[in-house]
Amino acid sequence: MVSVVRSTLLFAPSKPSPRPRATMAASFSAAGTGAGAAPPSTQQRRSSRKLPVLLFDVMDTIVRDPFYHDIPAFFKMPMKELLESKHPTAWVEFEEGLIDENELARKFFKDGRSFDLEGLKECMVRGYSYVDGIEAVLCSLKQNDYELHAFTNYPVWYMMIEDKLRLSKYLSWTFCSCLIGKRKPSPDSYMEVVHHLGVEPGSCVFIDDRKTNVEAAINVGMVGLHFKSADSLKQDLALLGIEVVTAAHP
Repeated sequence: MVSVVRSTLLFAPSKPSPRPRATMAASFSAAGTGAGAAPPSTQQRRSSRKLPVLLFDVMDTIVRDPFYHDIPAFFKMPMKELLESKHPTAWVEFEEGLIDENELARKFFKDGRSFDLEGLKECMVRGYSYVDGIEAVLCSLKQNDYELHAFTNYPVWYMMIEDKLRLSKYLSWTFCSCLIGKRKPSPDSYMEVVHHLGVEPGSCVFIDDRKTNVEAAINVGMVGLHFKSADSLKQDLALLGIEVVTAAHP
């Protein structure tokens, strides 16, 4: 089951139990136009906007993450050895856009050993695929005019995912860590999203396979859903009044 962090249906632990769907859906509308001295033009834009805004993590939520499944075999070492051998901050710096892929190659291993960077990228691309059932969910949400954004920790290689899977058919890559220079679960990253979107945190539904990231979203006032599968995500969205009708997707 998706754990929304599902228990609190993810407002905050102190909130009352989940309300009926219609009331819950109406609350998104209220949250988007709530307290705030926004200029009239901004208020008008918000009031015509379909809420909630849906924020998706990408790796192992929408797209299979090759790092855990394929990369140890590429380097011919078990995951434990790979984690012990790699530089402790190089990948994080790459995800934040602080270094480029050539610098990553120089720093990837603590001992400075070289490796086939192009071969690694090819291995990553081969491993990218949609998580089972999720493309149909994205398609349904898009057809129902929901606003979808990626909110993900990933380097400039997100473009390799886009080239292969065309996620932009369904969402915008707006909040990729290499573009905004911030990573989840830092509270600053969530507030950057809210500021950019111009909505209240409670008008955002954040979906991620990592519970730590979901809890951080809840702490800033977003609705958080802990992703486990496409089917359980549909159930959790339905509890929020967001119906997802899917057919077999090619």
